[in-house]
Amino acid sequence: MPLLEPDPEALRPAVLAGPAHDRVGAARSGGTPAELRDGLTALLGPGKVLSRVSDLVRYASDASPYRFVPQVVVVAESVADVSAVFGYAHRHGRHVVLRAAGTSLNGQAQGEDILMDVRRHWAGIEVEGDRARIRPGTTVARANATLARHGRVLGPDPASAIACTLGGVVANNSSGMTAGTTRNSYRTLASLTVVLPSGTIVDTAAPDADRLLAEREPALCAGLSALKAEIEADPELVRRIRAKYEIKNTNGYRLDAFLDASSPAAILRGLMVGSEGTFGFIAETVFDTLPLHRLVSAALLFFPTLRAAAAAVPLFNEAGALAVELMDGNTLRASAAVPGVPADWAGLPRETAALLVEFRAPDEVTLAAAEQVAVGLLGGLPLITPVATATNAFTRDPATVGGYWRARKAFVTAIGSARPPGTTLITEDFAVPPSRLADACEELLALQAEHGFDAAVAGHAAHGNLHFLLAFDPADRGDLDRYAAFMTAFCELTVRRFDGSLKAEHATGRNVAPFLELEWGPRATELMWRTKQLLDPNGILAPRVVLDRDPAAHLRGLKTIPRVEPIADPCIECGFCEPTCPSGDLTTTPRQRIVLRRELMRQPADSPVGAELLAAYGYDAVDTCAGDSLCRLACPVGIDTGALMREFRHQRHSPREERTAALFAEHFTAVERSARLAVRAAERIGDRLLETATGLARRAVRPDLVPAWLPEVPGAAERTMPPTSRPGAAAVYYPACVNRIFGEPAGHQGPNLPEALVAVSARAGRPVWIPSELAGTCCATIWHSKGYDRGNAVMANRIVEAAWGWTAGGRLPLVVDASSCTLGLAREVVSYLTARNRELHAGLTVLDSIVWAADLLPDLTVLRTIGSAVLHPTCSMRHLGDEEQLRTVAAACADEVVTPDDAGCCAFAGDRGLLHRELTESATAREATEVTARQFTAHLSANRMCELGMEHATGRPYHSVLLELERATRP
Repeated sequence: MPLLEPDPEALRPAVLAGPAHDRVGAARSGGTPAELRDGLTALLGPGKVLSRVSDLVRYASDASPYRFVPQVVVVAESVADVSAVFGYAHRHGRHVVLRAAGTSLNGQAQGEDILMDVRRHWAGIEVEGDRARIRPGTTVARANATLARHGRVLGPDPASAIACTLGGVVANNSSGMTAGTTRNSYRTLASLTVVLPSGTIVDTAAPDADRLLAEREPALCAGLSALKAEIEADPELVRRIRAKYEIKNTNGYRLDAFLDASSPAAILRGLMVGSEGTFGFIAETVFDTLPLHRLVSAALLFFPTLRAAAAAVPLFNEAGALAVELMDGNTLRASAAVPGVPADWAGLPRETAALLVEFRAPDEVTLAAAEQVAVGLLGGLPLITPVATATNAFTRDPATVGGYWRARKAFVTAIGSARPPGTTLITEDFAVPPSRLADACEELLALQAEHGFDAAVAGHAAHGNLHFLLAFDPADRGDLDRYAAFMTAFCELTVRRFDGSLKAEHATGRNVAPFLELEWGPRATELMWRTKQLLDPNGILAPRVVLDRDPAAHLRGLKTIPRVEPIADPCIECGFCEPTCPSGDLTTTPRQRIVLRRELMRQPADSPVGAELLAAYGYDAVDTCAGDSLCRLACPVGIDTGALMREFRHQRHSPREERTAALFAEHFTAVERSARLAVRAAERIGDRLLETATGLARRAVRPDLVPAWLPEVPGAAERTMPPTSRPGAAAVYYPACVNRIFGEPAGHQGPNLPEALVAVSARAGRPVWIPSELAGTCCATIWHSKGYDRGNAVMANRIVEAAWGWTAGGRLPLVVDASSCTLGLAREVVSYLTARNRELHAGLTVLDSIVWAADLLPDLTVLRTIGSAVLHPTCSMRHLGDEEQLRTVAAACADEVVTPDDAGCCAFAGDRGLLHRELTESATAREATEVTARQFTAHLSANRMCELGMEHATGRPYHSVLLELERATRP
């Protein structure tokens, strides 16, 4: 064991919630049973089988109120892997559940036996004219980013688009804000490739698909044809099926596939939509895409009651609105906590409701005509202005419209974060004929009140589709009985009173499976059971997800939500954070870090499961967190799991480590000088020897303390800064310590970064001044990212006091040449400052160098450009909102500028990429693949360590965009 390995017990919660009834039992502390683990490992290889109890726990939760702990997790990399696992399940009588993003709301992504991860290795999109070939692990947002360049968009647009994947969207027939019944997966999916439970692979678009299906699966082929004939021979059943799909409906299997398709392969395509992983694995999808109408006009209209808002929906439907979204008072008030949403919504009256109405058009004339019709409707509506920000007017302002949609899309998370502590959250959706929406709203509210729920209601009102949320404690028998009674009454109301759909877009799932026959009747329900038997005769896939004869199945497996650290406690485990997380494909995601923490709280103090979780948590959760806090930006309610991990790093520090870190801050002049000398000495030693020496030191001391050497580490920076003058300076230029220690990449010719920034500023007539007292100062990010609070406070106060003097009391802006350091100085130092220095900081203007450079462009003359540049926007730029300025500066220097669709945090995070190179390699894998797929003249960013990380990932030299700007404007 390394000398300074931290004690895992330092991360044990100070107060445990007490043994919970749904805790993982002590018998499972060893993880996967040996026979199962060894059998799958022999079949697939060790890297594809996750068997520790911490692996099982982190995969046990999804966005639903259910929790089922698998026996083993398999990470499938290929169709061959999927087929092999299906074969294993057949031979050994086991069950398999497929999991992609885990954003499903009714437990579809959970299983009690073999859980197969089909997200990690399954991303990719190819645009083929008006069609797109998309792999199942690709998120909707990622696919649409590529399609946007072609003027196209997918039909399904669920609120979870940043996280949910196309495999899950098809498997659940998710639709969203605008898809309705005409733009959903069932209507826009041209074809798919499926791995059947038998292992047979079927591409429904293949010209000989039916012949091959008949050869390989004769019983299935004949059975599908026979079911089609049976259904078509029953006119009453045909009428019933057609009527059920006149409104949105994802409850049960798509029986209309038997009516819409003319061949077995085509029937199979239709049945796979909404099958929730019970019929096979969707290995590839081909979508018919839609035109992307970029012109948008929207309004948020406030009404005195939910019924009044619902009554206005048909008017906007007739006017051609693409989206008409309903939000009740509870939803609006909770959304006030969402960044970008007006704070005064928190004071809205409870009975208030609102409609978000949006029109989209391909051209100005069409949009103006739509606006004219819509505005004409407003005078006849009972609109109110309950708060100052309620304008009840149509706008084209992207920021305003974006704020409205953030509020609407945060429905589940905003309400969930405000739930009473310790309660779990049920999310249900249903549909009624749109003409009966107002009645349905009124009766739903009455039913909720009758059962003691003060629920939130929102939905896709244009399509008669409502969502509601209920919070209760499943550990409380009275609460559980109250919820059970409500669900029975709700299902009876929806079916008997409105002939509605118990599931409109979230798929059947575990919560509604017991009520399937109530909606469809015994004849249609039995056909669904027969269809399942035909496709999966041994029942290996996703048992009890769609079909379940147990009338109380929806009450089984409901999870408790024990309280954890306040910063993470609002988490409802939605998974929106996961695609942005640099460690997601290596160790854990933000959601999983919180899920593991909650399981620790469920365990008793002497639990062997708790001990195993703690032993794994240090590396899996704390050490491999980049600390970039992009999870906070992705989370609709701003949960910053990165901040929590930094706090855990602080908890693990001994008093001696804290003192040592503070001494480094106090004597940073000597530290900086020594670091520069060490880098210069390293240039003469050679990479191989340095890699060996640092490797030995890491094993002896601790990998999280001793950086590894990478060949891409640049040489030392110049000891002196370029000459500048304080009189006449337009800004103070603060070269970050990383740029005072490390020089430019190998082979660089021309001015270094400080010389370049000084030069372009002078050329623009806005000279900068570099203070002479730089040594010993730093933005404090070094200590902040590692959780060294004492050192952080020392340096934070030192740099603010120095900056106050340099900038003449804030009269000049402070320009910083590394984006992470800009973020540190502008925001992260604040909580570590004394009261006096906090006042000084409030008077400072801290600018990132790319913002400064973009502001200089009108006064610069570009004399030469390069052919192409690919950009790496850093995570700090995303926090600062500077990504557009990076692109603007690059566009002045290059004829073509490309930002990779898979650009994300490189996870180098100062020195974390040197401490855990595997983290950066994993985090950058997809971006690197995109970058290296073609040649670029230049690879640009604006942070030296991120440039180093991207160079390591791609083998291409990255440098600051400011160096390119200097070259482009050099006389």
